[in-house]
Amino acid sequence: MADMPPFEQLIRMEVVYRVPGMADVVPRREVPYAAPGGETLTMDIYPPPGVPAGSRRPAVLMIHGGPIPRVGAKNMGVFTSYGRLLAASGFVAVTFNHRFLGAERLLDAASDVRSAADYTVENAKDLGIDPERIAVWAFSGGGPFLSLAFTGALPPVRALVAFYAALDLREKPPGASLALTDENRREFSPAHHVTALAGKVPPILVARAGLDMPFLNAGIDRFVQAALASNACVDVLNHPTGRHAFDILDDDARSREVIARTLEFLRIRLA
Repeated sequence: MADMPPFEQLIRMEVVYRVPGMADVVPRREVPYAAPGGETLTMDIYPPPGVPAGSRRPAVLMIHGGPIPRVGAKNMGVFTSYGRLLAASGFVAVTFNHRFLGAERLLDAASDVRSAADYTVENAKDLGIDPERIAVWAFSGGGPFLSLAFTGALPPVRALVAFYAALDLREKPPGASLALTDENRREFSPAHHVTALAGKVPPILVARAGLDMPFLNAGIDRFVQAALASNACVDVLNHPTGRHAFDILDDDARSREVIARTLEFLRIRLA
């Protein structure tokens, strides 16, 4: 991808926005949530610092993109720093690894996302989470999994966030051959579901990077148009000069504004 640093550097980069208290967050790491085919999948839980025992807080389930190598996406700087940022902002952040290692693993990864969401709700008391106040935040190639929230495959969620996300797989990227059937590509296209459900979707915030790959932005634009045509509750934040992953790559005022406004969106929707 153009203008991207080497992967070894990218996985260490952290979100460009900070709030007080991030250094005080103590995560609960490597919590097993599923074992498909004997492969243990884990999540990390970032609780707000100083919250009394037994408290229930709103939660944000973060879905990483891909395909990426087996580095453990939740251990990347973007997710460890977002975990601390969300926790210091009053939310319980939940990050987890899933098996999106290539287009041929999309269905496996979707199963993992469902398992992570189910585990979060079923163990909400132990995790300090209010199961009636959960949002899902997807990044990049994690966007297709928002379809699970639209179709009822996830427990009920109060809000959705999509950052530079793939929101329409019905049109293939130029020169690409997705290992998916046409039915699969519809199934994992939020742009399809937002039309089919005629606005009966949770409030959603979409952040778009103006300098992102054209096919990604075209899918985002189709989703937004479909959401508006369906009278869905959608907020759009555009970063005109932002690159893909602007929240870690572009340390500028607009990146920080987009992140701050996303946190405010979550506060309002999970109040």
